[in-house]
Amino acid sequence: MKARILLRQLEIPYERVTVDLFKGETRSAVHFARNPDGRIPVLEIDSGETIPESGAILLHLAAGTPYLPEDGTLERTRVHQWMLFEQGRIEGELAYARFLRLSNRADRMPEVFANRVERGADALAALDRGLSDGRRFLAGDSYTVADVALYAYVHCAHDAGVDERAHEHVASWLDRVEATPRFENDLEPVPAHASDRPI
Repeated sequence: MKARILLRQLEIPYERVTVDLFKGETRSAVHFARNPDGRIPVLEIDSGETIPESGAILLHLAAGTPYLPEDGTLERTRVHQWMLFEQGRIEGELAYARFLRLSNRADRMPEVFANRVERGADALAALDRGLSDGRRFLAGDSYTVADVALYAYVHCAHDAGVDERAHEHVASWLDRVEATPRFENDLEPVPAHASDRPI
């Protein structure tokens, strides 16, 4: 979703190829050639080279655009700060809790699920504190790839049982992200067969 949001906002045409991680398609030799870690998403550029990991894809696409501040600026550092926060706290905790719940695994791992929900709620509180100084977006007053990165799992925290809109600053920030030009939320549901595959 993160890459698709930015591709649309940059008006870059792309072809989407779906790989079903719940059917083991990310563990094939073909996919390992795209990403040795076997994860998705992977962006294949015109040269045929591939860029795995959503954060790397966002940074690559945003280079030289208003979505990534100039190198050496505090705003650029803030983009990296919040993108690292997204990977460690939001994706690692909140998104994992969402995955457990939506793939019917939460009941099989109740302690893990409860811990991830608690830590995910704490991450949202931290994000709210980070936005409490009046800035419009995460790196300052301009919308950047940091906002794209965090939006993806923050806006659906309720799927994990955490109300993202209970935080005043987070709720206002979500509204501002959704109001940016060419923004489209195209999040798809977790497929029903997700609970069939071991994790």
